[in-house]
Amino acid sequence: MTLQRTTVGILVGGGPAPGINSVISAATIRSIVGSCDVTGILDGFKWLMEGSTSHVTPLSTEEVSRIHFRGGSSLGTSRANPTKKAASLEQVLSALARLGVTRLITIGGDDTAYSALKLEEQAADRLRVVHVPKTIDNDLDLPHGIPTFGFQTARHVGVEIVKNLMVDAQTTSRWYFIVTMGRKAGHLALGIGKAAGATLTLIPEEFRQRPVKLATLVDTLAAAIIKRASEGRFDGVAVLAEGLVEVLDPQDLGGLDHVERDQHGHIRLSEVDIGDVLKREVSRVLGGFGLTTTIVSKNVGYELRCADPIPFDMEYTRDLGYCAAQFLLDGGTAAMVSIQDGLFTPIPFKQMVDPVSGRAKVRMVDIRAQSYQIARQYMIRLSDEDFKDPLVLGRCAALVGLSPEAFHSRFQHVGSNVVGT
Repeated sequence: MTLQRTTVGILVGGGPAPGINSVISAATIRSIVGSCDVTGILDGFKWLMEGSTSHVTPLSTEEVSRIHFRGGSSLGTSRANPTKKAASLEQVLSALARLGVTRLITIGGDDTAYSALKLEEQAADRLRVVHVPKTIDNDLDLPHGIPTFGFQTARHVGVEIVKNLMVDAQTTSRWYFIVTMGRKAGHLALGIGKAAGATLTLIPEEFRQRPVKLATLVDTLAAAIIKRASEGRFDGVAVLAEGLVEVLDPQDLGGLDHVERDQHGHIRLSEVDIGDVLKREVSRVLGGFGLTTTIVSKNVGYELRCADPIPFDMEYTRDLGYCAAQFLLDGGTAAMVSIQDGLFTPIPFKQMVDPVSGRAKVRMVDIRAQSYQIARQYMIRLSDEDFKDPLVLGRCAALVGLSPEAFHSRFQHVGSNVVGT
């Protein structure tokens, strides 16, 4: 009598991130060595939610053994959300059952993690599930200092882009406003800005009062440009986290109610061109003082998501993929994979849920951490200390044709709404 082999399914959800293929490769090989068959599920939950079982592919060691070098996802991905309806979750479970899948590895960010959690809950022992945290945003609720895979590669590629733009800015005497991906959190913007030595970086976590007035962002940037110009430099690069959009007062942007949202209810931040808004408003403020500055806004994000992973992420994701498969082979379920102090440490799904929102927790930048405070020390932006220094205050005021007292009154709010200054 031949025993039926266990089938492990692997799917990818959410936006791409460098290292996905490495997870697929490592998990597939470990599962096969553990006497399991492996089924690659195409396009995340998309087809499973429709009850389709035809969008799958068998995975073998030969097929996956060298894909870890490549960016993108050999299984595709989607943002299809099965948690909106219990019927959708049941459709997914039914399709997986027909495929013979009794073990599932999901690869994705906070939304896919939440989908994995709800799927495992509804499965009621019909399916074992483990989640591998993936996002260039670095915002999954892992312990401090442990990155999500793909983040380091995205930061590396982003730094190369910013480095080139810094040279261009100095050569042409202009400013660049670079908006990076990151959703609600500022990890990617800060990681790129700090490593590249950008003139300044703005992230949503630094602002104490919510909602943040658009004028606060505009004056922070305008004041930085004025301060740098007063020192004889007419160029610079400001890195801006796209999550700034979500903390802004909607009325300042004419209301965000009409902005398109994705299937998880998030504002499609790419639909709000915050870089262009800030470019226009900062130019208007500077023009009011008789200053003409060339500002170019640029979005950086899609260039980072499917880059070939750097060695850090190749190694990291091979560890994560192996541990995910081993966890299922050992009978585990309902957990997210993490490597802590060099050891595999499963994080139970229940610990991932925010008790207030009922959704997966989001890790924000800890602005109390020394790493952030050091980043601030190297930024060029107007500070409370500058208002106390008569030389700095005098230079800035003279540049815009104001008395020191008038300049202080006009820009003193720039530091008052920021944590850690």
